[in-house]
Amino acid sequence: MMNPADLPDTIPLFPLPGALLLPRARLPLQLFEPRYLQMFEDVLKTPQRLIGMVQPLRTVDGDDKLHTVGCAGRVTQFSETEDGRYMMTLTGVSRFEIAQEVTGFSAYRNADVMWSAFGRDLGKAETDAGFDRPKFMNLLKKFFDAEELRTDWDGLKEAETEMLINTLSMLCPFEPEEKQALLEAPTLAARRETLTTLIEFSLRGGTAEETLQ
Repeated sequence: MMNPADLPDTIPLFPLPGALLLPRARLPLQLFEPRYLQMFEDVLKTPQRLIGMVQPLRTVDGDDKLHTVGCAGRVTQFSETEDGRYMMTLTGVSRFEIAQEVTGFSAYRNADVMWSAFGRDLGKAETDAGFDRPKFMNLLKKFFDAEELRTDWDGLKEAETEMLINTLSMLCPFEPEEKQALLEAPTLAARRETLTTLIEFSLRGGTAEETLQ
């Protein structure tokens, strides 16, 4: 577990639409673009081995802006393929807020970041006293059936609450803006409520814009 003092002031950014990382959860990624291969090799030289996952911000003018809140993950596993790609796993450490992007000669984007608003991310796994697991699992079953998704139901039933909610938040087929709402939820209970709302709207045929209003 990292301490606040271990977190760097500047981290590389990996903008990837729809890819959500949350604290203590794991995100498998495949790297093949030259700039991100270089980013990965540079990150391995640092003691923290952190990469900041962040959602691109959709704008009407097509600017390559980013959401200000992302989540940093530590490279905890990787392998190289014969054709030069990297398969890696990021383990979520803490969310962050982008203070400003750093200009330089790097082929990939870097940013000065602030961690102070997300101190709970470095602690123990969160709990959710108001979580009604049987009711939630019944709703989830309807959603998976409607989306024709498969899963290990026995594994989900046995999963710890935080792992269950965060894993579903990361894996369910929601829009990027909906994923961002899940990321920015201040507590596990708030994330569970947001996740439940997204599932209910999906089952009712609601749009992403309606869901986030």
